[in-house]
Amino acid sequence: MQEAAIIAGCVRQDRRAQRALYERFAPLLFAVVRRYVSSYEDAEDVLAEVFYKIFTHIDRYKAQGSLEGWLRRIAVNESLMFLRKQHALRHAAELDAQVDLADEYTAVEWLAEAEILQLLDQLPQGYRTVFNLYVIEGYKHREIAELLGISINTSKSQLILAKKRLRELLIRAGYEGIAIVEEP
Repeated sequence: MQEAAIIAGCVRQDRRAQRALYERFAPLLFAVVRRYVSSYEDAEDVLAEVFYKIFTHIDRYKAQGSLEGWLRRIAVNESLMFLRKQHALRHAAELDAQVDLADEYTAVEWLAEAEILQLLDQLPQGYRTVFNLYVIEGYKHREIAELLGISINTSKSQLILAKKRLRELLIRAGYEGIAIVEEP
């Protein structure tokens, strides 16, 4: 089934089209949710909310961007909503000093997804969330601050602390020469 036909079927609430959309995008969207939500069971619950939101608002998709991008944004927003409900972001640390975010780190593209998730699972929720939004989703600190209800400096400090913690975890895991991310 082609994407346009799937969307049209979902708008009509056709169960076959909804199933096709689910089967095509559930693994990707679960991976997005899982990066934010550390518990596998909670991530499954969030994914169910994601698809509920998708199926009830599919008529709002105007095909002005990619369907995948629209779906990913819903997954990120639902993950953040879950974290807010859990109050997982309220203890975000903020650095007082201005910090230069530019450093020499490059992407860790060759680590397996399971290894990356295992590393992310070891981060405090605030670090993990800002790291995901900035590094993986490509949000700017101003956007992150608005999404999470924190200051821009808190967003920046959470990213710095996440990178520092990831460096420590990589060294402990025997990946001493490996860098974290490449700055844009």
